[in-house]
Amino acid sequence: MRTITLINGDGIGPEISDAVVRIIDAAGLKIDWDVQTAGAEVIEAEGTPLPSRVLESIRRNKVALKAPVTTPIGKGFRSVNVQLRKELDLYANLRPCKNLPNVKTVFNDVDLIVVRENTEDLYAGIERQVDDDTAESIKIITRKASERICKFAFDYAVNNNRSEVCVVTKANIMKLSDGLFLDTYRNVSLNYPNIKTREILVDNLCMQLVQKPSQFDVLVLPNLYGDIVSDLCAGLIGGLGVAQGANIGHDCAVFEPVHGSAPDIKGQNKANPTALLLSAIEMLRYIKEFEYADKIEKALFKTLEQNICTSDLGGSADTITFTNAVISNL
Repeated sequence: MRTITLINGDGIGPEISDAVVRIIDAAGLKIDWDVQTAGAEVIEAEGTPLPSRVLESIRRNKVALKAPVTTPIGKGFRSVNVQLRKELDLYANLRPCKNLPNVKTVFNDVDLIVVRENTEDLYAGIERQVDDDTAESIKIITRKASERICKFAFDYAVNNNRSEVCVVTKANIMKLSDGLFLDTYRNVSLNYPNIKTREILVDNLCMQLVQKPSQFDVLVLPNLYGDIVSDLCAGLIGGLGVAQGANIGHDCAVFEPVHGSAPDIKGQNKANPTALLLSAIEMLRYIKEFEYADKIEKALFKTLEQNICTSDLGGSADTITFTNAVISNL
């Protein structure tokens, strides 16, 4: 039996993580869940939103499934997500974006992968107050980080039968920082002659994504662009309620939905577990439990085809009803 860390989050986190655990268990896969709490609710007791025990659990188990954790805007503690990525060197943010059955969207042919560099760029957090009227942020791009994220993108393309990796920058303006990312991509691409290459500026990409997203396959981007573009792509497939994610490093991987903790509907049995379930399916493939991943995915798709979905997708099912339907369809 495999042990996996489960960070059940706060807000709607415990509700949707309970739902996903029930579905995986009903599928017949036995997992020993190492349950860990994090976020605002543990600060009073432990003095930090990310206790060392959580990091130790992930390092020990190598894989974690994480429900959303609340991050204050403009004040309070630093994002638990950012801390996890930094402490565990989870350098690759993987965001598959693909249309789901019966989820109404403008486009019905979206099937692309966003690969976002996770450790540097403006998100390195190097800021200073120059004076009362001026603040400064420093953008960091290194060849080492650029090389490993580009290699990750090309390896993903090879291993998942993808045909193209497109690099996204603003190298026409930021000629040194984005230029370094672009130059590194070009060098890495030479090792993958069977994968097509493409270069695009981030503003042009955004325009083309909302005109013809089917033209794109795998996108590789620096941190800030990746954050913005991945949410744009989530909008193409129905919103954050169906957007999965993963943060992957050399030694550890954390799988999580993209959406927040939605404290306004906490405990109301309204939350949509789909994004966390899709993240769990990706996790099962990561640990090579392909049979169970396919089985759960088919049950989820069948449930959506039956128009059983939560209110955020236009349905009338609550969290428990939706979960029971997926289990029934197993």
